[in-house]
Amino acid sequence: MTLLATTHRHADEASHLDPSYCGGCYGAAAPTTASKPGCCNTCSEVRDAYAAASWSFGRGENVEQCEREHYGEQLDEQRREGCRIEGGIRVNKVVGNFHFAPGKSFSNGQMHVHDLENYFGSQEVHTFSHKIHHLRFGPQLPDDVVTRFGGKSGISWTSHQQSPLDNTEQYTDDRPYNFMYFIKVVSTAYLPLGWENTGGNMWSGMDNTPHELVELGKYGHGSSGSVETHQYSVTSHRRNLAGGNDAAEGHKERLHAKGGIPGVFFSYVRYIGNLSLDVFY
Repeated sequence: MTLLATTHRHADEASHLDPSYCGGCYGAAAPTTASKPGCCNTCSEVRDAYAAASWSFGRGENVEQCEREHYGEQLDEQRREGCRIEGGIRVNKVVGNFHFAPGKSFSNGQMHVHDLENYFGSQEVHTFSHKIHHLRFGPQLPDDVVTRFGGKSGISWTSHQQSPLDNTEQYTDDRPYNFMYFIKVVSTAYLPLGWENTGGNMWSGMDNTPHELVELGKYGHGSSGSVETHQYSVTSHRRNLAGGNDAAEGHKERLHAKGGIPGVFFSYVRYIGNLSLDVFY
């Protein structure tokens, strides 16, 4: 993630070139997003052209635009860096997935693939060991709601029930390694007592607002303090992309297929139906 932000910071250098300049795309067709139609005036545009052609790119040696922008030097500077990612994405209420993987992504036929040349070619060893500090679907429940629910139910209940992947850590020493999380999401409404007397319309009036105009995280909060969010359960799977079994972990009967993309993958499915809890005073 850091790499994407850093390599694009030099893209505006093309604006200082001769207005008649039209950079070559080194055998690939110019991307449709090129700042000048039919040209590759930046290293990023050459990389996009290669991705569209399903070609690996590497360090950009002998590519004028990349040498001008010091793309290879930027890669070297970041060889020992990790990354910390924070943010939100809006998804449809259907089956889906999102993932974190190295290299520029592109489509090859019907397949989603990544350019892994720099990842595997680096002398610095990178892996996808990771810690998930927090992952949730929908608004965060207020702490006082969590406390009230646990107290009234007579059981120990924390936000971990809503977001069980919080503080999950996984480690590997292998580059070609894949972590998969399979998530089952259940819609959950937390309603104040007596909500039925409001006519059942507890939400914030954003239903008819175009989604692109609604800030991330604003859906789900109702009038009177009601919250429409989600809980989920999760199972996980990890494997070396070289295939083989888990004899080293005491499970030689567990066999893994060969191939795939290194990274951390989240596959989610939303269960039809809702769970409503009257938990507020």
